[in-house]
Amino acid sequence: MVLSMDRWTGKVAVITGASAGIGAAIAKQLVEEGLQVVGLARRSERVEDLAKQLEGKKGKLHAVKTDISKEEDILKAFKWVSDNLGPVHILINNAGIIQQTNLTEGDTEKWKKIFDTNVLGLCIATREAVKIMKANKIDGHIVHINSVAGHKVPNFPGLNVYPASKYAVTALTETLRQELNHLGLKIKITSVSPGLVGTEIFEANNSSITAEQLQKMNSLESEDIADSVLYVLSTPPHVQVHELTIKPVGETV
Repeated sequence: MVLSMDRWTGKVAVITGASAGIGAAIAKQLVEEGLQVVGLARRSERVEDLAKQLEGKKGKLHAVKTDISKEEDILKAFKWVSDNLGPVHILINNAGIIQQTNLTEGDTEKWKKIFDTNVLGLCIATREAVKIMKANKIDGHIVHINSVAGHKVPNFPGLNVYPASKYAVTALTETLRQELNHLGLKIKITSVSPGLVGTEIFEANNSSITAEQLQKMNSLESEDIADSVLYVLSTPPHVQVHELTIKPVGETV
């Protein structure tokens, strides 16, 4: 199997949650590979800062302020992409949140925030990307950044509905694969499921998991996940990596 990113050179890739961590790492690598990358994020100024750092690379990073939990924001973002850059060839559904609550005395609004971003936002972005790919006869690629928590619930406090949201992503990956097959479309779908990654997700969402606790655990780097995304994108058109699970050596969670 020959791995190559050549067929994506100059094409448009959309990344949700691109302001930090895994999303920013993926954006950086795709720009270096020569793609026109659109980073969607609430903190779009951070995407703009990254774009400045990447000036002079083969590709280019564009920032679009988007709250993935709001359908109107997603629709506006995809319209901007189509109007200004052209049709989408790659979608990386990376945006994801966790909230500090529990199941036995849980905060309903926090549960909703998790599902609105991790599940419904992913579905809406996927729908819009597939519409564009289908209309333009593009054999594109959609990547869901999932989690090992989407396959087995970690024995870890404070996760509440987060694993359920990621189990949904696992089911959505297979459901979409079947639907694309039924429609006769050659759009690829991949779930990438990392173990613990040292990102801002816990701190940014006021999780009870502290930086000190994270430092004591074996974890992956954001760049490891970006490398994995490039790997699945590099596969030949007839090869589909359906699920890619990545764990740090010695993971005990």
